[in-house]
Amino acid sequence: MNEQFSKTNAACVAGFGEIMLRLTPEGFFRINQSLPGTLRATFGGGEANVCASIAQLGMRSRYLTALPKNPIADAFVTQMRGIGVDTSRILRTDGGRMGVYFTETGANQRGSTVVYDRAHSAIAEAPASAYDFDAMLDGVTWLHLTGITPALSAAACEANLALAKAAAAKGVSISLDLNFRKKLWKWEKGTDQRALAGRCMGELAPLADVIIGNEEDAKDVFGIEAADSSIEDGSLSLKGYEGVAAALADRFPKAKFVAITLRESHSATWNGWGAMLYDTAARKAHFAPLAPDGSYRPYEIRSIVDRIGGGDSFSGGLIYALNSDDWSEPGKAVAFAVAASCLKHSIYGDFNFVTKAEVESLARGNAAGRVSR
Repeated sequence: MNEQFSKTNAACVAGFGEIMLRLTPEGFFRINQSLPGTLRATFGGGEANVCASIAQLGMRSRYLTALPKNPIADAFVTQMRGIGVDTSRILRTDGGRMGVYFTETGANQRGSTVVYDRAHSAIAEAPASAYDFDAMLDGVTWLHLTGITPALSAAACEANLALAKAAAAKGVSISLDLNFRKKLWKWEKGTDQRALAGRCMGELAPLADVIIGNEEDAKDVFGIEAADSSIEDGSLSLKGYEGVAAALADRFPKAKFVAITLRESHSATWNGWGAMLYDTAARKAHFAPLAPDGSYRPYEIRSIVDRIGGGDSFSGGLIYALNSDDWSEPGKAVAFAVAASCLKHSIYGDFNFVTKAEVESLARGNAAGRVSR
């Protein structure tokens, strides 16, 4: 077991961020085909997705956010409690709203799309002074943050950083998903979105013990680009991403691990999926999944049900593994995280409703998808 993190039965993972109501047409219908008509409603948000994943895997988690006092927010809290997530430290406000986002599920050469309606949400409006950080972190051993929350507003950015500083002062381990969203980072007029993200995330990343990103995040946020890779045509250089991880580790020396998910987008419904976990002390990269000869061979996901939340399910799986008794070694941890996130592509909605046993089965090579009787 990796002794630098808590054991499974002692760990408590908290995540701070915005939850939204997600509205989606059935199947592969487009919004303008479905309205007037019916949209399917679920809940989703990066940090909540991570907390839900961790609870499903059997580890304690706590979700931290600000929510208005209304029945929609109550329904979300009830669902999270049912999953097993602690919601007792959520700030309930008299003002603000729950954000909404609309999605269209892509197919073949038509990509999925997202439309946000999240301005003036409760978490975007709440100042840092509205939160009780000591109570939020009571009993917490790990805090998960993303680049989404500070992208919402100046107030959310300030609260996010203040919580991270409070956690670091208490010795809480911190994971940070860079998660650049080009439709956000608009709260400082006259400032380029990437420049604003780089400045704000540059204050947050030095506090992180684990930094997580996809094949584009390091470039968008910190200008660190993988050599010999092209996101547009799906070609990824493994050596190039080792270089990205090493550069992030050099810039943010507190980080013990840097994780990068590797998605090869052949089409909206066919992706290659894998990841790398870079051990900064050993200066060694671990890739998963692996072929029998030990070489990297991504999962071929040819009938994607829903890819939204795939990165969050990777983060949840990785945090679980690093805090577990059986999967904490770097090579095993990334194998577990990739398997968890691969399975998420088969599940509709943001949350990854898979069990530890299902993840372990895939991580150990059972990828046939046969009926379990």
